[in-house]
Amino acid sequence: MEVAGRYVGIDVAKARLDVGVWPGAESFSVANDSRGIAELVERVMALTPRAVVLESSGGLEALAASELHTAGLTVAVVNPRQVREFARSLGAIGKTDRLDALVLAQFAQSSHSNQRLVPMRLAEAAEAELKALVVRRRQLIGRLVAESNRRERAPKVVRKSIVQTIKGLKRAVAEVEQQLKQTLASAPAQQAKAKLLTAVPGVGPQLGFTLIAELPELGQLGRRQIASLVGVAPHPHESGKFKGRRMIWGGRARVRTMLYMASLSAVRHNPQLRAHYRALLDRGKAKKLALVACMRKLLITLNAILRGLHSLESQLCR
Repeated sequence: MEVAGRYVGIDVAKARLDVGVWPGAESFSVANDSRGIAELVERVMALTPRAVVLESSGGLEALAASELHTAGLTVAVVNPRQVREFARSLGAIGKTDRLDALVLAQFAQSSHSNQRLVPMRLAEAAEAELKALVVRRRQLIGRLVAESNRRERAPKVVRKSIVQTIKGLKRAVAEVEQQLKQTLASAPAQQAKAKLLTAVPGVGPQLGFTLIAELPELGQLGRRQIASLVGVAPHPHESGKFKGRRMIWGGRARVRTMLYMASLSAVRHNPQLRAHYRALLDRGKAKKLALVACMRKLLITLNAILRGLHSLESQLCR
């Protein structure tokens, strides 16, 4: 067996990490804590794998992925939906943590061999802080919306409590937004990106924060790649004579939601997008389809702007 040809898949749970090695179908497990992850890094390093793949598991995978990456390994954190579809293609019906880890290892081999595996990168400190604050703001907004909806139907006896909670949540949102501004002001590189992004009509501060924090690939990929990554690229649905409607699928839902809200504004205030939107409607396209096309055009425009910034930085560093 060629050792250099091995791939590692890691199934992540709160208490345990199950590891699968392919080819060879070897497996072992360690605790998902600092001691267990230290053992994991040592054992995986000894395998000298070409790539290590973990599923995105709500942050449970973060420490293990970071330590493996720091050790110099090629590490990718992938969308669980992709892996489930891959498992179905293999006819893998059974499901245990060990089997899931082996499927991940096979997925790593297939994706890496076809140059479709996107290695992770460690976020800069400012970028990590921005992401944490963006996530916190989203959590607070969700609670604020829930309480506001609840107030409309609430009995009088609890309405005062709900109103006080809403006021507290609004203060908390304002504090987080102020922290976002301060964090951005202390990071010149991220601040430069934000200024370029928000200079585009229809792109507000919140979309700018979200793109910087949750789409660090913006400006580093081609137009088709970035559209597919966010989930606004139309995928064909055809078979024989059947020509189905192209649909968007997958991608980063949080980024796509913010992009959707921005596009609602952009088709009114951005002359280019407004003209594009009207032209699509005049051709008989449905409003929702036209709006998605504008989301894609806006994203591609922002990607091109940051690609220009990255290109300029590269020239200055030479």
